[in-house]
Amino acid sequence: MPSDSPRIRPARLHLPWWLSVPLVVVLLLALVTAVWRLNLLPGLDDVFGTETHDRSGPALLKSIQDISRYEAADGNFQVVVDLDKDAKFLPDSVRGSRTLYVGAGTVSAYVDLGKIGEHDVTVNEDRTVATLRLPNARLGKPALDPDRSYAVTKQRGFLDRLGDFFSDNPGDEREVNRLAAKHIGEAAKDSELVSRAEKNTASMLEGLLHSLGFERVTVTYA
Repeated sequence: MPSDSPRIRPARLHLPWWLSVPLVVVLLLALVTAVWRLNLLPGLDDVFGTETHDRSGPALLKSIQDISRYEAADGNFQVVVDLDKDAKFLPDSVRGSRTLYVGAGTVSAYVDLGKIGEHDVTVNEDRTVATLRLPNARLGKPALDPDRSYAVTKQRGFLDRLGDFFSDNPGDEREVNRLAAKHIGEAAKDSELVSRAEKNTASMLEGLLHSLGFERVTVTYA
């Protein structure tokens, strides 16, 4: 039997044009991004790919410094920097940051031959025996290698991420770089770099003087 009661049709949601148009644009951009990331259409790389252009100016020579030191040993170091910053009265999700950073670099050990004076070198009359007194070896400044140094994780609170958005240098890693260089320098002091440099310098000078006809060469450090 046909029913005389009216049929109830489901109501359709009608969005205003000023809301539907941006929504469609966002959905299209999301779809294109997903296709690009999943590499479903390799040709999109030619459209949305980035190009790198080096427009740096020429390097300018600022100064020249004569160096008389003999670098006799290098040490390669690696350190994991765990930098944690907390706010006193705010949770980490709001204010705070933690960075895990792997810093790799080298430290050189050298003997400054320019500090050898006239009284630090003695030679006998027959020029067969030589005695040299050298200054103790020293450590150079740690040099971080950017190709082997990298951030493992970066966790930042909402306010920190917001600050990075308005910052001219977001994600600045200068502080972790300084800490990595500091720890590498401290490790170099506890290593055998200085003694190795003094041993290598003595061997180099002994071989040089032996080739010049000296039969006995003595190298000391003061």
